Parts: sequence; structure tokens; C-alpha cells
Amino acid sequence: MRAVPIVQRVAAYAVIIRDGRILLSRLSESVTPEELWTLPGGGIDHGEHPRDAVVREVHEETGLAVVVGETARVYSLHLPTAWRDGRRVDAHSLRIVYDGTVPVDAPEPRVVEVDGSTAEAAWVSLRDVLEGTIPVATLVQEALADHQPVQMQRVAAYLLAIRDDSVLLTRISPRGFHTGSWTLPGGGVDHGERPRDTLIREVREECGVYCTVGDLLAVDDVHFAGTAPSGRHEDFHAIHLVFTGSVPDDAEPRVQEVDGTTDAVAWVPLSAVEDGTLPVLDVVRVALAAASPAAAEGAPDG
Repeated sequence: MRAVPIVQRVAAYAVIIRDGRILLSRLSESVTPEELWTLPGGGIDHGEHPRDAVVREVHEETGLAVVVGETARVYSLHLPTAWRDGRRVDAHSLRIVYDGTVPVDAPEPRVVEVDGSTAEAAWVSLRDVLEGTIPVATLVQEALADHQPVQMQRVAAYLLAIRDDSVLLTRISPRGFHTGSWTLPGGGVDHGERPRDTLIREVREECGVYCTVGDLLAVDDVHFAGTAPSGRHEDFHAIHLVFTGSVPDDAEPRVQEVDGTTDAVAWVPLSAVEDGTLPVLDVVRVALAAASPAAAEGAPDG
């Protein structure tokens, strides 16, 4: 009796999650007559680094440029009687799975490769995959069981500036997580940077004006999972340092930063915040509550 040929294949794939959806590739009919979705990726060429293979394969199967994470997980699948290229083989597949990201403004996915193993690429509801509504390969289930969003902690400094019953606020652009919501001007503290210096820099970038920084008013934090501006799926913990402060009376705020997370700045009536007319982040309400009754007396002179 002739032995079944032994075939071993090493491939690399990416888990790419964004806004509650996962990027998947549907296998072509030449691979399976049934609808079956899998992670974008494929075989590693001889001498090719697995990370380079992922970038190449994701582009071929989805048309998107992926940024690959630093670590990977390895999965093994042994099929002693698999059907490959019209014959029975003893197949062993080693799958190297990376976490990947694509920009939030990337175009819709499309298959670039001609006559390849995939027929369609799409962002698929993560809930539908987990609940079994979408038929997926076992690799997808295994990878999602082990996947954890990147833990990201960020310390940021914000300015509470009040003038004539109005508060200076900035609006979050489509590049930010809370698109369309308003928040206090400010941003992340760079490594080694003093929080007060952060405020001066961030207010110039977001509002185009110089600010005078007063006392530390409140410390707030928020914890959520979502998509970062880079497209990375993150478990995000933000610590907010809120300072009192002011800007010159004749200053006209305007956004200076190009393609940032801020697309508008304005003096907003306090009444619009208090009655819920304007969508604002919690840090705004926390700051105003901490400033009361001090807020009614005005911010420090600038």
C-alpha cells in the first residue's frame, strides 16, 4: 500500500479589528464550494519573512496596506487525509497569526489577486462571527479566542477656560474615537514633558492661541475599548489632568493642526452644555462641576 504524501505548509495571517468589525476573506469555489470566511493571509514564500508575507498577502486579498504588530501566535492543524490538488495527502499547516491595523480612512476592501484562493474581502460584524452567523474557518475562531486589544494608557492635560458664560471647547474630528463630540482643549503629555507645557503646546495646535495655565482643578479618567486614529483596536485608559486657565481677551480661536483629531474650536455657551444641547465628553462636565462655584467667578486673568 502506497503511503499518503506528506505536505507541510507555513502561512501567515492577520487579525484586523476595527469598530466592531473584523476584516475577512471569503474562500473561492476552487477551495471550497461552501461559503467560508477566513483571516486574510497565506503561504510564506521561501526566504520571505512572515511579517512581509502578511503585508503582501493582505494587500493581494483585500487591497489594503496593513501595519503588522510585533508579536504573533502560532496555530497547528494536522489533517492526515486532506484533499489537495486532486489527491489525498497527509497535510500539516502551521499558521502564524499577527495582530494588524489599517488606517481608519482606508478604502473599502477588494480582492486584487487574480485567480487566487479568495473571492471576496469584507468588514464583517464581529458579533456575527462570534455568534456563528457567519461561517468561518476554525483559524478565525482560534485567533479570536486568543486575541486581546492592545492596552494603551494615556495621560493628558486639559484646559478649562471660561469667558462671559461660555467655555472654550474643541470638536473631535473623524480621526478621533468620539467623532463629533466636544471636549476641552488639550491632549497627551509627551514623555518627559511637564503637563503645563503640554497645555500651552496643545492649545496652540488646537486653538491657535496662547494660554495661561492656572491650578490643577480635577483628575478624571475614562476606560473603554475602541479604534484608535491609527486603526488599532485598543483597550484604552485615559487619565485627564484638568487645569484652570485663560486665553487673551482679543484672541480668536481657530484650529491650527492639520489632519489631527480636532476639526473645530469655539466658545460654547455654558447653557448648551448644561441642557445637553451640545454633545460633550464627560471630562467637560467633570471640570465644570469641580469649578463650581469658582467657574461663576471666571478663570484666572490671562
